[in-house]
Amino acid sequence: MNKTALLIGVIAMGLTGLAGASSAKPALKDVAAVREGIIATGMAYEITQKCSSISPRYFRAIGYLNTLKSHARSLGYTNAEIDAYVDNKAEENRLKGIARARLADLGAVSGNGDSYCTVGRTEMSQNSVIGQLLR
Repeated sequence: MNKTALLIGVIAMGLTGLAGASSAKPALKDVAAVREGIIATGMAYEITQKCSSISPRYFRAIGYLNTLKSHARSLGYTNAEIDAYVDNKAEENRLKGIARARLADLGAVSGNGDSYCTVGRTEMSQNSVIGQLLR
């Protein structure tokens, strides 16, 4: 399995943690810990795609995304609710947009790989969630 396919699988696992919920619970997109975790993972992924000198930490990312999924389950979301979200392309696109906007706010410039490297190195030096998913 190539690096891109593996990372796409990791992100898909993370997106499963954002399933829509029944009316008794808020939508998972409204659960800050889950939403922010997925956005951070997306930002890390984008950095690894734009900066050739920074790589993803696959096992750490898988563990982190599994933690988000477990958190969703602890809030009462069923596997069926979680699985239903995987196909929600509108939410996926919304989260990607947020991740890209935040990267731009941090100084990443589309078409300029060095700017993504700078953001990635800064996140790693700050030991942020994003930085912990990179090496």
